[in-house]
Amino acid sequence: MLKILAARFQQGFRTIGFPDKPPTIPDRLRGLPVIRPDQCRQSCQLCADVCPTGAIIPGVNGQKLQIDLGRCLFCGACAEVCQTGAVSFSNDPRLAVRQREDLVVGGSGIKLAKELDCKMFGRSIQFRQVSAGGCNGCEVDINVLTTVVFDLSRFGIKIVASPRHSDGLLITGPVTSNMKSATLDTYEAVPTPRLVVAVGTCAISGGIFRDHAEQNNGATELLPVDLFIPGCPPHPITILDGLLRLIGKIKEP
Repeated sequence: MLKILAARFQQGFRTIGFPDKPPTIPDRLRGLPVIRPDQCRQSCQLCADVCPTGAIIPGVNGQKLQIDLGRCLFCGACAEVCQTGAVSFSNDPRLAVRQREDLVVGGSGIKLAKELDCKMFGRSIQFRQVSAGGCNGCEVDINVLTTVVFDLSRFGIKIVASPRHSDGLLITGPVTSNMKSATLDTYEAVPTPRLVVAVGTCAISGGIFRDHAEQNNGATELLPVDLFIPGCPPHPITILDGLLRLIGKIKEP
C-alpha cells in the first residue's frame, strides 16, 4: 500500500486544466479549416476532385469556396493539392455546432454550439453511447474522456449503461442496416426530453460510407440531432468542448 501511495504521489496531478486553461493540442492535428476565398482559383476545382466524400463546395459561378465539415474526413488532401493556399487546416479543435447547416464553413469561420434552451437537464447530463457500426475510432476517443486525464465526470457528464438512466445518446458510426433498429429502439428507451449527439463524420453524414446501401448516412436523417461533433475521429478535446458548450459550461466563442 505504501508503494502505491508513493507512486501516486510521484505521478502528481494528471487531470488537464481545460476549460479553465487552453488545452495542449499537437501541431499535427487537423482542426478547423482555414479558407481564403480570395486566394481560390475558381476554375481549377482540384480540391473538389480529390475529396473522397464530396465535402468540398467549389467556388464557381460567383460562389465562394466552402467545406462541409459534416462530410469532411480531415484527410488534408484538399490542402495538399491546392496550389494557391486557399485551403489549409489549423489545429483549432473547436468544431461542434447545434445545426447541421452550420457545419458548412467558408472564410468567415464556424458558428460554434450554444447552450441548450431546455433547463430540465440542469448542469449535469448522462449519456448512453451507441456504436452504430463505426470503426471504433470515435468510440475510443469517447472512452478516453473517462480517464483521469480528462475526467469527464468532474463536469457532471457521465456515460451510463442503460438508456433508461440517460438523458440522451452519443451516436457513433454510419448507422448500419444491422444497427438501425437497435439505434431507434435505444432512442425510444430514453426518457423525454432526450438529446442526441452525433459524434464523428460517419454519424453525421455516413462519412466514407455515404450512400452505401448497407448503412443510413448516419443518425441525422433518422433522429433529431441536438449537437454535431465532426471529425474522423474527433479529438477528445473536440468532443469535450462540444458537450461543455451544450450544457453551458463554455459560452465564449
